Amino acid sequence: MKLPAFQDLIIFENEDYIVVNKPPFLATLEDRSFQSSNLLALARDYCDDAQVCHRIDKETSGALAIAKNPEAYRHLSMQFEDRKVTKVYHAVVWGSYEFDNLLVDRAIQPGLKGIAKLAFKGKPAQTYFTTLEKFSRHTLVECKPVTGRMHQIRLHLSYLKASIVQDEMYGGKPLFLSSLKRKFNLAKDTEEQPLIKRFALHSYQLGFTLLNGEPVTITADYPKDFQVLVKLLRQNS
Repeated sequence: MKLPAFQDLIIFENEDYIVVNKPPFLATLEDRSFQSSNLLALARDYCDDAQVCHRIDKETSGALAIAKNPEAYRHLSMQFEDRKVTKVYHAVVWGSYEFDNLLVDRAIQPGLKGIAKLAFKGKPAQTYFTTLEKFSRHTLVECKPVTGRMHQIRLHLSYLKASIVQDEMYGGKPLFLSSLKRKFNLAKDTEEQPLIKRFALHSYQLGFTLLNGEPVTITADYPKDFQVLVKLLRQNS
């Protein structure tokens, strides 16, 4: 994977915070695959004291907040702890659904090998879901997590029988253009690739309060793979 220039990822910056639009497949922190770089390493090349204030999955794209100094880090960490940060994600799921601010309140327990599960004895987890756009066999869903548990949105959507496209860990199958287009012809001796090569989840918006008490809301545009997926679903529904 070719690493992006950190400056190109920045969508908000002041003296205390940077918010980036994280590309998919770039880990937030060092991960077990010993990938040579991660978002924190890139951020520290740009600002020595940089600390990420939360994590999003490696495959998930979108808005991620970074503090430039310890005071800023403490300030935002407290907001996350007190659930005062507004987090909005967009997901493309299997199935055509009409969710209207539907609350899923199901506890989550982290399991072995990086897989979590819904469990009565797990930690409380709540997410609100709203349909943004319906296609013939898929839905673009707005997800607002209240808590921040491991794989929370993915698990809660799976619970609703609305697994995220390409999220094979939690029941989401890959999506191929041939299943959308009736007259789809694949070139001879080639294997069809899925429309998106990661689970279709994007951190769309982040809202929090700056050190001076001013609220900010930052929106992260869809990356190319997510844009193409939504466009093709619109064209073929």
